[in-house]
Amino acid sequence: MTTKSEIGSPIKVSVEAFYVEGQSQPEKDKYVFAYTITIKNHSLCNAKLESRYWLITDANGKETEVEGDGVVGEQPTIRPGESYQYTSGAVLDTPVGTMEGYYVMRNEFGTEFRAPIQVFRLSRPDILH
Repeated sequence: MTTKSEIGSPIKVSVEAFYVEGQSQPEKDKYVFAYTITIKNHSLCNAKLESRYWLITDANGKETEVEGDGVVGEQPTIRPGESYQYTSGAVLDTPVGTMEGYYVMRNEFGTEFRAPIQVFRLSRPDILH
């Protein structure tokens, strides 16, 4: 599943999410998901990823907020026309859930802005068709 940020944003975010069966324990309500994020800079100047915000919601409506500096221990600067990609993960109590959020970016002139990450689904493959 691929999701892009809102039209007009100079930063486009695409997401590919998948279920990690080998690390999940359904009998213990532990469902592990991984997601690969690609962040592409469509602006005319460098953009540094300063921090992230995630809202993770499971099928029971339980919401978890995650905030922090950078992603996977990095605060990458993405040059015009270039992309940055990383893979991370989330653990849910249910076999289905969603994630959404934003990155706080700063351009080379010091202007801070948000790059939205539209809602995407985390789902065990045999749950939804």
